[in-house]
Amino acid sequence: MNKQDISGIKQLFLTQKNIVIVPHKNPDGDAMGSTLGLYHYLKKYHHNAKVISPNDYPAFLKWIPGDNTVLKYDSDTEMCHKLIADADIIFTLDFNALHRTGGMESNLEQSKAIKILIDHHQEPHNYASYIFSDVSKSSTCEMVYDFITMLEDHSLIDSDIATCLYLGIMTDTGSFRFPSTTSTTHRIIADLIEKGANNTFIHNQVYDTNSHERLQLLGCALSNLKVIPELKTAYISLSQDELNKYHFKKGDTEGFVNYGLSLENIVFAAIFIENKQEGIIKISFRSKGSFSVNDFSRAYFNGGGHINAAGGISELSLNETIKKFISILPNYSNALNDE
Repeated sequence: MNKQDISGIKQLFLTQKNIVIVPHKNPDGDAMGSTLGLYHYLKKYHHNAKVISPNDYPAFLKWIPGDNTVLKYDSDTEMCHKLIADADIIFTLDFNALHRTGGMESNLEQSKAIKILIDHHQEPHNYASYIFSDVSKSSTCEMVYDFITMLEDHSLIDSDIATCLYLGIMTDTGSFRFPSTTSTTHRIIADLIEKGANNTFIHNQVYDTNSHERLQLLGCALSNLKVIPELKTAYISLSQDELNKYHFKKGDTEGFVNYGLSLENIVFAAIFIENKQEGIIKISFRSKGSFSVNDFSRAYFNGGGHINAAGGISELSLNETIKKFISILPNYSNALNDE
């Protein structure tokens, strides 16, 4: 984001505005941390700001400061329509294309509001008046920290903003272990702790609060783990019946795919999760090194993301989706074995 963009946004903020802040559908820690972190910042300027999530998010994120103010588009549709129609500015955070908002897409497209995109995913669509895109950043939360700093408002970061931003950086870096974690990321994290983010509390809320049923579901997932050693690939599948058996709740499978990637000599991991209500198979991909799961997912599973972490979907059955996945892998034999 250049100086002219920053100057333009500063001018926008000089008078009170109606502002809507939107994360992607099925928001994760970075999506909710960045939107609520920005929300708390905008409230300091007395803007009429509101976070509208396309749908609900996992219980392990429900403690975030400002959670009780978030509207869900799929259940508060009429009110959300009015807020979007009345908005002067719409921030879209942690996604690069409006279709990532599900049912909100057409409503956002039709809005006359000034749109501001803040995101670290590859190949952002050109729908916003102001685009802050940086694929080298660890998370959108790190970018919101940069955004506030570029607006010369670093001093306004309080414990609520710091907590939200710490959460998103922590979750999107896999607790600071992914390659996108830089020395700058750690300096930002140190500053957020000094600003009031309780790192132990945040980690415990996200990672150390499990239900008995979620652990049983994890056991089921691990029993379904398959390895293709000659292609350095591992994958997990979970059927709708298995999800139902262990009373699956949104967010319960978070992180499961990483167990496959943790195996010795594995550089590519996937998890396939059946969703009969939507008629799709939801897929998460993870990789090590330079093998791009973003490219893989875009090419075959209508998805995308980052080099080492991406998502996709399939409208085939669970078994047919896995067969398709396995049939594609030999095309990448050299790339996988070179890692």
